[in-house]
Amino acid sequence: MKKIERYHSETAREYALRAITENIKSIDLEPGQAISENEISSFIGVSRTPVREAIQELHKAALIEIYPQRGSYVSLINSQYVEEAVFLRKVLDIAVIEEACDLATAEDIKLLDENVALQEFYLEKDNTQKIFELDNEFHRMIYVAAKKETIHNIRRTFMIHFDRVRTLSMLTVKDKKIVDDHKQMLKAIQDKNKSKAKEIVEKHLNRYRVDQKELLKTYSQYFEK
Repeated sequence: MKKIERYHSETAREYALRAITENIKSIDLEPGQAISENEISSFIGVSRTPVREAIQELHKAALIEIYPQRGSYVSLINSQYVEEAVFLRKVLDIAVIEEACDLATAEDIKLLDENVALQEFYLEKDNTQKIFELDNEFHRMIYVAAKKETIHNIRRTFMIHFDRVRTLSMLTVKDKKIVDDHKQMLKAIQDKNKSKAKEIVEKHLNRYRVDQKELLKTYSQYFEK
C-alpha cells in the first residue's frame, strides 16, 4: 500500500476512503489481497472506525469482499462490472466531449495542452504512475470544460472497476497510444470537431478490449474466473 497525502479539508473518514480507493485503483492493493483495519489505520494515521466505514462503503461498491470469520479482501476484477463501467463511461464521455467542443474556453484549452505536454514528458521518463494520474486529470478537465464536473464526481466510484483494468493495461502495453489519443481529443476540441471527438473517445475506450487477452494472460490471478 502506498502513502496518500491527506488534504487539510478532509475528515478522517473521507481520507480513509480516498486512500484505500486510490490504492485499489492503482493495484497497490492487489485484487484478492487480504486487508486489515488495524494495519491500514496505523499506516495512514487514523483510528479504526473511519477505516471500517470506508471498507463498508467499498464493499457496497463491490470493490471489497467481507467474509465473516475470514476477514476482508480486495475484490477480484469482475469482467461484467468492467463492461458496464466502459458502457457508462462511453455514453457520458462522448456526450461531454461534444459539449466541450462547444463550451471550452481558451483557458480550458491551455490547461489541457499543459496536461498533454506533461504526459509526453513522463512518457519519455517511463513513469506509468504519473501518466495514469495525468490521464485521469485530463478527462476531468474535459468535464470541467463542458460544465459537467458534478457528473464526473458522481460516476467516479463505479469507474474504479474499469480503472483497475486501465492500470494493468498501462503496465502491460506502451502508454504512447494513450497519450496520442489525448492529443487527438485536444485537437478535436480546439477545432470544435464533434464527429472526430466522438471517434477518438470510442477508440480510446475500446483499447482495453484489444489488450484484454494480454491482460488475462499476464494477470489471470487478478480476474474472477
